[in-house]
Amino acid sequence: MIEIKSPGQIERMHVTGRFIGGLLAELGELAKVGVDLMDLEHHARRLIKERGAESCYWDYAPSFGKGPFRNVICLSVNDAVLHGLPHKYKLRDGDLLSMDIAVGIDGWVADSAYSVVVGTPAEEDLRLVRATELALEAAIAVARPGNRLGDISAAIGAVAAEHGYPVNLQFGGHGLGRTMHEEPHVPNDGRPGRGLKLRPGLTLAIEPWFCRTTDKITYDPDGWTIRSADGSRTAHSEHTVAITEEGPLVLTRRPGGTESQDGKGSSGALL
Repeated sequence: MIEIKSPGQIERMHVTGRFIGGLLAELGELAKVGVDLMDLEHHARRLIKERGAESCYWDYAPSFGKGPFRNVICLSVNDAVLHGLPHKYKLRDGDLLSMDIAVGIDGWVADSAYSVVVGTPAEEDLRLVRATELALEAAIAVARPGNRLGDISAAIGAVAAEHGYPVNLQFGGHGLGRTMHEEPHVPNDGRPGRGLKLRPGLTLAIEPWFCRTTDKITYDPDGWTIRSADGSRTAHSEHTVAITEEGPLVLTRRPGGTESQDGKGSSGALL
């Protein structure tokens, strides 16, 4: 079932989104060479507790996982791209780290992901990260009343194709609001003009993620961490977006980001 939110409910989600944006920006600054992933996990736990928020991941136990997640943030390094289970690992120079978090505040959820390169970046890693950001910007730009869900998917797929990155369709974006995962599913490729008609009040987590040279994935023995099947590097960008009469409204913008309400950001900037 798809729930259409009122302007007041969207503003309550925006409160959550602002918190998430600030949290990810803070973690991005902390992600330095020699920092342990568990330090980032525990820092996120402290911020969530201090805010009186509730993690959507702690008790998350879908059919594809192995028991409850029991952490508050997904931390995926290099060839890991989704659901990275935090563990003892010190970041190394050149690591590509994707951070994905969803929390609820006063019963309303937001979800966002952010990829950074630690230390000295390789040009091909910056290009991969930027491609996910450009795909997210393109998808946000068409998230307008009267357009179709397929327009969002096609916008993501077009950026992937332009950069030469294959697209996996097993995991993508989704609706959200009172819970982390609601209808509809938002594939990262599709045909324009097809699918659900976008209406004001629809709230979506739009999340392009790409593996550099494959669309196949594998799972770690932990039952959670998803990697590229060929070991190539990966990146992931995500925002919670509300469809409004005035156009798309990004609810999880990070402080210092430059993307506008219509999703047309400047290159190289924080989303």
